[in-house]
Amino acid sequence: MKPGFLIIFSGLPGSGKTTLASMLATKLNATYLRIDTVEQGLREVCQIKEIEGMGYRLSYRIAAENLKLGNLVIADSVNPWKLTRNEWNAVAETIGASFINVEIICSDKDIHKTRVEARDSSVTWEQVLARDYHPWESERIQIDTAHLSIEECFEDLIKKLPDIP
Repeated sequence: MKPGFLIIFSGLPGSGKTTLASMLATKLNATYLRIDTVEQGLREVCQIKEIEGMGYRLSYRIAAENLKLGNLVIADSVNPWKLTRNEWNAVAETIGASFINVEIICSDKDIHKTRVEARDSSVTWEQVLARDYHPWESERIQIDTAHLSIEECFEDLIKKLPDIP
């Protein structure tokens, strides 16, 4: 069986990452893995208080199993460090699946702050600013959501994605 394809979404909370990732998952009928959901499940269902990367590690395994089945997988996480980015890439590489990285940014700090503060979320603007999010050093598709509608951003994303088998 031919391995699936992995699309790895990265970006700070409030950038539009989850909206775009879930829109793409719906359009492509893909397996959708949101790290925030996995981590919240570990806290609530498993009663784990200090998850320290467990959500990522569990999601890597779920993604790998789906890729082995030939599924298209969309991973949605902040993915802030070279370490996590390399680990996501390795999920695909280990089983011979193709992958692409997509970074969602909001380059206008005022717009970004407004979005974060308007969300029904426990994440504050101060927490977003304090996030240890490292600049990218590798190739990726970058979508800036600052001055475009979500529909325009989605169209831009679709244009930039390669043909997915």
